[in-house]
Amino acid sequence: MRGIAYLMAVVSASAMLLAIAAPTAAASEARLVSETPGPGQLVEISVYSPAMERDIRLQVLRPKNTQVPAPTLYLLNGAGGGEDAATWLARTDAAEFFADKQVNIVIPMEGAFSYYTDWQQVDEGLAAKLGNNGKYMWSTFLTKELPPVIDSAFATTGVNALAGISMAGTSVLDLAIESPELYRGVAAYSGCAMTSDPIGQAFITLVISLGKGNAKNMWGPTGGDGWRAHDPYLNADRLPNIPMYISSGSGLPGRHDTLADPTVGADGRMLANQVLLGGGIESATNYCTTKLAERTRELGRTDITYNFHAEGTHSWGYWQDDLHRSWPMLAAAIGS
Repeated sequence: MRGIAYLMAVVSASAMLLAIAAPTAAASEARLVSETPGPGQLVEISVYSPAMERDIRLQVLRPKNTQVPAPTLYLLNGAGGGEDAATWLARTDAAEFFADKQVNIVIPMEGAFSYYTDWQQVDEGLAAKLGNNGKYMWSTFLTKELPPVIDSAFATTGVNALAGISMAGTSVLDLAIESPELYRGVAAYSGCAMTSDPIGQAFITLVISLGKGNAKNMWGPTGGDGWRAHDPYLNADRLPNIPMYISSGSGLPGRHDTLADPTVGADGRMLANQVLLGGGIESATNYCTTKLAERTRELGRTDITYNFHAEGTHSWGYWQDDLHRSWPMLAAAIGS
């Protein structure tokens, strides 16, 4: 009888402990924190990330018919991460373009200077500049924490694609390598896949320094294993066998590099910056993309579409064009 009484006491105590612990465990899970309808099909949401220990803001464009489950395209901003004025919805026709399409568009509105990767160390410089805790675990958030929340909140089909520009044009290839089963299609616009060679490392270090961050906190010392592990060119043999669209301009001024172009808005300073700085950046991404194309063709990949433009700077007009051009491929891949 003593044994039975003791066992019952242990079970009772365990049940009490589980009851006490359950809310804490539940609180630590990724979850939808807020949802605010915006204009048209836009919904502004925030999602708690246990890995980053904070709420992350996102924009969601809902599909034409919300009564029918739809796939999801995760669309990443560039170096500003959506924390400045240079965003997909502010600088392109994405809202209008997707208005009649059966797809959820999910756009993170944070992640500036992060390369959307898991950082090895907390970065105090980024924390001070951006007003967050400096804990960057973007790969964990985007590939493990966020998709189940989106699928549950918006009743999706569970089928995903991924696209990004500039900084994120690099990130989407790395994320696809890290989570090869998560995405059915990937599009990278004006990214640089060669992150571990001296030029690539110097460029990434410069981008991160613009946010007052230290690139060594991301993947460790330059030239080290961390940088090589996240280099899509070196790891091209690990790119998943899914349809991909990878594009770059030449860096030479083109049709969007005029004062009359809507993306320039008759702003002379913007145009000068776009032609001079944007031209130089795009010529560098063109080199990276050319080398990646050579490498994947050596590996026998025929499911990657490369689009090398004879002209074009590192700017929104060309990224909007590439979003339009790549959509049929992405739509077919995810069944939209």
